[in-house]
Amino acid sequence: MQLKIMPKKKRLSGSRAPLMLFLCQMISALEVPLDLVQPPTITQQSPKDYIIDPRENIVIQCEAKGKPPPSFSWTRNGTHFDIDKDPLVTMKTGSGTLVINIMSEGKAETYEGVYQCTARNERGAAISNNIVVRPSRSPLWTKEKLEPIILQNGQSLVLPCRPPIGLPPAIIFWMDNSFQRLPQNERVSQGLNGDLYFSNVLPEDTREDYICYARFNHTQTIQQKQPISVKVISAKASRERPPTLLTPEGNTSHKEELRGNTLSLECIAEGLPTPIIYWIKEDGTLPINRTFYQNFKKTLQITQVSEADSGNYQCIAKNVLGAIHHTISVTVKAAPYWIMAPQNLVLSPGEDGTLICRANGNPKPRISWLTNGVPIEIAPDDPSRKIDGDTIIFSHVQERSSAVYQCNASNEYGYLLANAFVNVLAEPPRILTPANTLYQVIANRPALLDCAFFGSPLPTIEWFKGAKGSALHEDIYVLHENGTLEIPVAQKDSTGTYTCVARNKLGMAKNEVHLEIKDPTRIIKQPEYAVVQRGSTVSFECKVKHDHTLIPTVTWLKDNSELPSDERFTVDKDHLVVADVSDEDGGTYTCVANTTLDHVSASAELSVVDVPDPPFDLELTNQMDKSVQLSWTPGDDNSSPITKFIIEYEDAMHEAGLWHHQAEVSGTQTTAQLKLSPYVNYSFRVMAVNSIGRSLPSEASEQYLTKATEPDTNPTAVEGLGSEPDNLVITWKPLNGFESNGPGLQYKVSWRQKDGDDEWTSVVVANVSKYIVSGTPTFVPYLIKVQALNDMGFAPEPAVVMGHSGEDLPMVAPGNVRVNVVNSTLAEVHWDPVPLKSIRGHLQGYRIYYWKAQSSSKRNRRHIEKKILTYQGSKTHGMLPGLEPFSHYALNVRVVNGKGEGPASPDRVFSTPEGVPSAPSSLKIIEPTRDSLTLEWDPPSHPNGILTEYSLKYQPINSTHELGPLVDLKIPANKTRWTLKNLNFSTRYKFYLYAQTSAGSGSQITEEAITTVDEGKMAMASRQVDIATQGWFIGLMCAVALLILILLIVCFIRRNKGGKYPVKEKEDAHADPEIQPMKEDDGTFGEYSDAEDHKPLKKGSRTPSDRTVKKEDSDDSLVDYGEGVNGQFNEDGSFIGQYSGKKEKEPAEGNESSEAPSPVNAMNSFV
Repeated sequence: MQLKIMPKKKRLSGSRAPLMLFLCQMISALEVPLDLVQPPTITQQSPKDYIIDPRENIVIQCEAKGKPPPSFSWTRNGTHFDIDKDPLVTMKTGSGTLVINIMSEGKAETYEGVYQCTARNERGAAISNNIVVRPSRSPLWTKEKLEPIILQNGQSLVLPCRPPIGLPPAIIFWMDNSFQRLPQNERVSQGLNGDLYFSNVLPEDTREDYICYARFNHTQTIQQKQPISVKVISAKASRERPPTLLTPEGNTSHKEELRGNTLSLECIAEGLPTPIIYWIKEDGTLPINRTFYQNFKKTLQITQVSEADSGNYQCIAKNVLGAIHHTISVTVKAAPYWIMAPQNLVLSPGEDGTLICRANGNPKPRISWLTNGVPIEIAPDDPSRKIDGDTIIFSHVQERSSAVYQCNASNEYGYLLANAFVNVLAEPPRILTPANTLYQVIANRPALLDCAFFGSPLPTIEWFKGAKGSALHEDIYVLHENGTLEIPVAQKDSTGTYTCVARNKLGMAKNEVHLEIKDPTRIIKQPEYAVVQRGSTVSFECKVKHDHTLIPTVTWLKDNSELPSDERFTVDKDHLVVADVSDEDGGTYTCVANTTLDHVSASAELSVVDVPDPPFDLELTNQMDKSVQLSWTPGDDNSSPITKFIIEYEDAMHEAGLWHHQAEVSGTQTTAQLKLSPYVNYSFRVMAVNSIGRSLPSEASEQYLTKATEPDTNPTAVEGLGSEPDNLVITWKPLNGFESNGPGLQYKVSWRQKDGDDEWTSVVVANVSKYIVSGTPTFVPYLIKVQALNDMGFAPEPAVVMGHSGEDLPMVAPGNVRVNVVNSTLAEVHWDPVPLKSIRGHLQGYRIYYWKAQSSSKRNRRHIEKKILTYQGSKTHGMLPGLEPFSHYALNVRVVNGKGEGPASPDRVFSTPEGVPSAPSSLKIIEPTRDSLTLEWDPPSHPNGILTEYSLKYQPINSTHELGPLVDLKIPANKTRWTLKNLNFSTRYKFYLYAQTSAGSGSQITEEAITTVDEGKMAMASRQVDIATQGWFIGLMCAVALLILILLIVCFIRRNKGGKYPVKEKEDAHADPEIQPMKEDDGTFGEYSDAEDHKPLKKGSRTPSDRTVKKEDSDDSLVDYGEGVNGQFNEDGSFIGQYSGKKEKEPAEGNESSEAPSPVNAMNSFV
């Protein structure tokens, strides 16, 4: 139990006094525990106006509590109702509720009346309201014969309903014979009285089944009026008229409504055209949040009216011919309503108290008092009470002062009845809140700790926190009059045990409660707004953080309702996934995280978009010869605004099934003025475009055939070229069917010589795009024109173009051919131009044929295939690149036109000077001994002159891969073998070999080799022959050899990938042996670099295990020049093309050298 007190708060003062609460008995209402003696209290009763269903038993409720339990009695129509004398009436056990059994026998009308219940015990008597019991009624319509109604189009009409009076009143509606509601609008509507009003009738209002229905909800029955027949006769022209009111009548009327009800005001007008209704309040404004319009603004409703809503309301009916006004004066009356209802009083002997009963109404209600159901004026006298109007004052009460008092406030519109007891008790305090109640509160929220109590006299309340029992006196606490302790903002340190202590003069009671503060639940990752295309998948994320002692449940809502029961919606721990999104899936999705203490939510909007739906209802208007207006209705934009419309056309006459672009217009337009061409059978279609894409095409419009006219354009791409020396071929791009502008499309082809005085020669052709003129002179300029015509006439005069009759081969060769040798690989050729007349065609350029006759070296005589270089235009000189040094060449020059080459000029012969040779073709080391090595090589494959000598350089490589001093030898040119003696035994040497001509040294070839070990070791090896001939030793050596071979292969592969000697960083600084002599200061070796990194070589040249070296093809000619089959040059002779002359493939220069010594040398090094 707890104090029933207004939630008035008391905040402790800053004086730090202990929190104490003394509740004023004068204004307090106590809920007395049921184990204590107390007067009766009515807890449940039937409504004042009790309408019953006559088909069911009558149940009149009356429940009450008290100590001792009360007894019940009833009055009916002001006199005692003896239920024992009526076998159909029983009272429920332990209750005052009456049950009247009328289902077996009896009628409900027999028990109509005003009933009142009295609950009584030794402490007093409480009474119920006067309960008016009436059975519901749903009477039938009276029989009547309804004549058909015949009226002219435009007249007004009222169809009366006049339903029978039922209890409660019926709900009225109009339907037809098929039980379909009749459509209503601004012209036709139902009034508040149920009649059907027509502001003006139309022919479509004709029907024979206007039926008014009355539904009685209490008995679930519907009654039907006889059908009304209406026939509207169409007049030639209905005469328009200003509005007049059908209801209410006159200029003014009055309406009275009770406070708290809904005020309904109605104005229905007739007129032609149909009037529109407006509402205003004179000298005031309509309440914004309580004003509603019904029945197409013909009904004004104001909810929860009060006296302030009284006044004059004006309705205005208006059409184009005038307006009419009606003023409704509204008065708001009021049945009694409470200002302060009397509250139960619990007093201890000797205390004082008051009962206050204040009510208001219009008119002002009369207040009367009763005690124990008897008017106080005739009740037994009580010296402790004094009546002062709406107040009873009690002084020095005693136990006999206990009673139940009734306050009755009444006026002509109703009454209020309230029971309030005075209970005189002497009771020590008791705390009604269960002991050790645990309160769990979210941090930073208010914490309310209950301390429901009872005692008489009324106890004082104190709160303490913790085991030491210090009283709470800080400003952060708030005490409520019902004993509740409030912590406005609970923090983690608010956790603990709190003790509530209640005291009065008869004793003391206390109770402990416990408070725990929890972390709030938070959504740390909220769902985000999403725009997705129809048919795709969308995911919303919702991550929740919560107190570890609380278990949250996450629920997803769509538009504040449960998710659809659809397998497309899947929910896992943190995500909601919607697959195959449809338009209906758009809306607001909310993630709700609930715990037992709090809940949080976050929402996101989902917009489902897609390409627009196709436009429809295409219509052609304003059809002119060369234009038409196309209009259409846009389809649904599917939540993405339409940005533009694309219009396409089909020419069903010339290109059926093929659609062409016509125009584009803004997405806000629904019409377009289209330009048309003559003699086209048009159909149009429209596509809508939004940010997602393009819609499907609309249905095609109706066809529209434009009139034929002469062509307005001529063929394009007109050309005149001869295919033979004696003809002229005239070609053009024909007009398409769309451009023909009419039937019978033909072409007038005209031509004449440009430099002659001949007249134009013309022919007319059809269905072709070429005409051949025969018997023309060779390569003569002609003027040509092609004009379109059809059955309607000629196109405008065409443009004249120039062409030429056919070409023939040139007749004259270029003269005065001269050759200037620039260097050993490049020569410049000059010639005189050929006269234009002898070219007999379009000059394409000049072509040089050149070939190598024989080498100046007697060792290399062979014929090389001719090479060709073409020089475009009228150039009279050109460069010949890529020549071989020390060679004899011949060339001639020819002029070239569109037909081909002319005769060749006389051959001119020239020679190239010597050049540096290529590297020797191969180099191998043979017959290694303890102190000598023999080198053998092949001459260069391209000596490029007369060899004068060979240059051989070599240097040792020590065990740390450093290079020793470089030795340079000159060897006669006729030698291809050389033996080096006095070398160090078991030493690696690196060799560099060059060939030389008078032009200088050529490319190098390199090799490495090792001298053999000393003879003592060799002799020791010979003495082991008997072992070496054993089978097991041979097998062992084969295995060792195989392992070494595998290691050599691995090394070979790694070095090909860029492997270097460990001193690679130093080797890069020593690229040429000539710039790496032995250091003069200390005589140490220079650093060694393998063949791949040695700069004197073009490419790496370590030898493979067979001690031979291949030389890479040293093609020092330029890349191919010229054009066509060969190449071309700029006007200044610079290279712009590709050199394409064919030549014999030469041996390639070796670039695959051994990456390690031969197996023999490796074995020597190993030993």
